[in-house]
Amino acid sequence: MPGTTQQILELDQIKEGVIVLKNKAIRGVLMVSSLNFALKSEEEQNAIIYQFQNFLNSLDFSLEIVAQSRRLNITSYLEKLGELENQQENELLKIQTAEYQKFIKDLIAGGAIMSKNFFVVVPFTLIEIPGIKEAKGAFKKEVIPTLDEERFQRCKAQLWQRMEFVALGLRRCGLQCVSLNTSELIELFWSTYHPEESEVGYYPEIPPELIQ
Repeated sequence: MPGTTQQILELDQIKEGVIVLKNKAIRGVLMVSSLNFALKSEEEQNAIIYQFQNFLNSLDFSLEIVAQSRRLNITSYLEKLGELENQQENELLKIQTAEYQKFIKDLIAGGAIMSKNFFVVVPFTLIEIPGIKEAKGAFKKEVIPTLDEERFQRCKAQLWQRMEFVALGLRRCGLQCVSLNTSELIELFWSTYHPEESEVGYYPEIPPELIQ
């Protein structure tokens, strides 16, 4: 029988803005903006490519870049337009608002409007902390190492340094970055496995005890 989602995922827990995997490795996630490369001049394009090459060459650890496409939900926007139409006292503005609302409906009827989000996943593992010899031995024996609170905080501090380094490199390419906190990470995973609900704007309430 197929297992539950929790059994399939490599995710163990999310705390303090950090993803802890079942093998006790940790991950941080940066949400990254996009830029319209095609609208840049040739000189600007070359500068961006050069900066990105420098950024990649400066890394001494692996990264995962994730592009996520989602059907854009504009139901609330259409409802707002309907309210504005009803509130208009000027007849001409009322007609224009109705026409604009019809234009938007016809536009989305011709095909789905998609939104894209970009994420960079930054890794760190216990074995990378100097002095944790027992963790290295545990990895060799294929035994899951222990991640107590002291080790977690040390790993997290190293992870934050990596994330700041990555964010700085991407900013030099003209991109903006923000690290996802615990609730945002939970919503990201939930929307990934519940796309239909998330597309209409539904997200479950996150218990306060899960937000650290």
